[in-house]
Amino acid sequence: MDGILIDLGVSSFQLDEDERGFSYHHEARLDMRMDPDLDSSAWELVNYSSVDRLEQIIRDYGEERYAGRIARGIVNARQQHSIDSTLDLVEVIRRSVPANYRRETHPARRTFQALRIEVNQEIESLKEVLPQAVDLLKPGGRVCIISFQSLEDRIVKEYFVQESKDCLCPSIQPVCTCGHKALLKVLTRKPIGPSPDEVAQNNRARSSKLRVAQKLEF
Repeated sequence: MDGILIDLGVSSFQLDEDERGFSYHHEARLDMRMDPDLDSSAWELVNYSSVDRLEQIIRDYGEERYAGRIARGIVNARQQHSIDSTLDLVEVIRRSVPANYRRETHPARRTFQALRIEVNQEIESLKEVLPQAVDLLKPGGRVCIISFQSLEDRIVKEYFVQESKDCLCPSIQPVCTCGHKALLKVLTRKPIGPSPDEVAQNNRARSSKLRVAQKLEF
């Protein structure tokens, strides 16, 4: 293939369906499955995960600084009764974070993002698809990745940087023993963001970042 474009954005149509349980603004059963046939939903994750697992998910996938407080708040709340709806969870999160944080932004935004990512295994899928895409490219072909949150962008950046190096051995090692050979040339030193016109037409594009790499010819 001469080129591959991967858009990591989630479906706006699915997010906008209140009954799917993605929104922290509307009442719905906790779900968050992109594929309704998945075995586990956000409900199982919230009501059965250990406090340590919840904290890790919220911290790593939501980059939430109050992950520990929110995880403990969830576990304490579900001891009284199960957390069944989106707004039930929002209320638990509100009670778990400081008042000034609630005024900065919606306090549930990062936690909902983290739960959605975990339920749908989005990060694992991204890590799997990157090498598969490069394998499919012809020499000289380009892979373009559009991400919408910093965690995804960081994974793409790190993969591109890794695959643009001839050696992955520690810098203190005098001789290369890994045998790694560069596969890519990174074409975007910094990610490309949307233009003001693009954001005006689609506000959800405001956080998008485009990175491009070219497969090396051997």
